[in-house]
Amino acid sequence: MTDMARRVVAEFFGTFWLTFGGCGAAVLAAAYPELGIGFLGVAFAFGLTVLSMAYAVGHISGGHFNPAVTLGLWAAGRCAPKHVAPYIVAQVAGAVIGAGALYLIASGKAGWVPGGFASNGYGAQSPGGYALGACLVTELLATFFFLFIILGATSKGAATGFAGIPIGLGLTLIHLITIPVTNTSVNPARSTGPALFAGGEHIAQLWLFWLAPIAGAIIAGVLARWLYADGGIVDTTVVEERGVA
Repeated sequence: MTDMARRVVAEFFGTFWLTFGGCGAAVLAAAYPELGIGFLGVAFAFGLTVLSMAYAVGHISGGHFNPAVTLGLWAAGRCAPKHVAPYIVAQVAGAVIGAGALYLIASGKAGWVPGGFASNGYGAQSPGGYALGACLVTELLATFFFLFIILGATSKGAATGFAGIPIGLGLTLIHLITIPVTNTSVNPARSTGPALFAGGEHIAQLWLFWLAPIAGAIIAGVLARWLYADGGIVDTTVVEERGVA
């Protein structure tokens, strides 16, 4: 298997696990049957999917599992341009198939109604009824700080071998803050998978959950070029050697 093939497979399985594990916690366990895991449990589920896959395959691909992360790292000089498109294709495929596996399991329960199926949304599709503008700002800021954490935790001056911990905890915190607003995306692939099965307005609103996370990630990447200029973040091999998520 070629190096690129190994990277693509790692990104596929990492994003599959993030979508299946995180969205699965929301769909199957959040309110089960009366005392489910709630927002807190779902937030930790997403953080744990990233943390676990960081150590499982992060050393192969860098462990992006997220198109916004890939583009943010590219903007920071931390992801080789030749990896961007293959990574994003693998991430979206992993998220869609992960959501499909979850749908297959969830639909096996008598009387199950998919509803939003852990999709993201604004307006009537927002868990808390938040307007488009509020949801856009939420996703932009949340993804900006997620990339900020990733870039700092994986810079040359950071402690080696521990990056997955602050990144996973950072994603958990982001979910605790933003689940009521957008149901938390910060990841266009994670948004796309469930939306394709929820259908309707959830698909129509996907544009926001591509635009805002990618914009926030690229802004963070550009800022990181200056902030970590003395830490050598322009070395595009650092992500592959140390992993990011």
